[in-house]
Amino acid sequence: MQHISPERPIRNLLITIAYRGTNYHGWQIQENALSVQQVFQDALFEIISDHPDIKGCSRTDSGVHANMYCISLKTSHPIECIRLKMALNRYLPMDMAVLDVREVPLDFHARYSCAGKEYVYKLWNSEIRNPFLLGLALHYRYPINEQILNNAAQAFVGSHDFTSFCTLDKREKGDFVRTVRYFRVEREGEMITFTVAADGFLYNMVRIMVGTLLHIQQGRILPDAVSDIIKAESRKAAGPTAPACGLYLNKVFYEFDR
Repeated sequence: MQHISPERPIRNLLITIAYRGTNYHGWQIQENALSVQQVFQDALFEIISDHPDIKGCSRTDSGVHANMYCISLKTSHPIECIRLKMALNRYLPMDMAVLDVREVPLDFHARYSCAGKEYVYKLWNSEIRNPFLLGLALHYRYPINEQILNNAAQAFVGSHDFTSFCTLDKREKGDFVRTVRYFRVEREGEMITFTVAADGFLYNMVRIMVGTLLHIQQGRILPDAVSDIIKAESRKAAGPTAPACGLYLNKVFYEFDR
């Protein structure tokens, strides 16, 4: 239970972290599985001796990474933001780091105040695997024409019902319309990156988008078929779900950052 001292004002903190998701079963606390939230919560308790209600910006899945993950929590503890940042980095494991700690208005919520997110999917396009990218990028040994995939990906841009690009389960209810702001497929040497930003994402949405583009590369789906797949509003119409290892939550957008 959260303990808030009546003698001290309540503060709302926005904490930005980065983590390598290989060893974790996603963000949210689970029974019999190690999660990012559990590790962060345990480190925080070492510093403030309390378990405040922690709000995460997203529900990243097992094996997914984050270059920027935002957490909000309310506490009456007086520790300065810079000291909390340094203390958390002392207690957190080496595959996780706190990038920033700052105070925000009391009505701020890491998830519900979010104006959008950007994801990056990394793919190592070479006949030979890169051992230094194990668990950090998908190894894809067949040739890729990134320009064809980039052109095909432009059909994702705009407001659409993305039912075809969602794994349906209890996580998803109601409205499946999302607005994609941009989608880029770019190459730098043997690394191909898929970068997509939207006002929100459905469960496995980015991974299914990438899997569908790879099916286009393989000739299993026509390059101009993405619009028809969206209109089908059926998961069966799209390609497979790409592995989690290449996916990164890259940026989280809030109104005060604009």
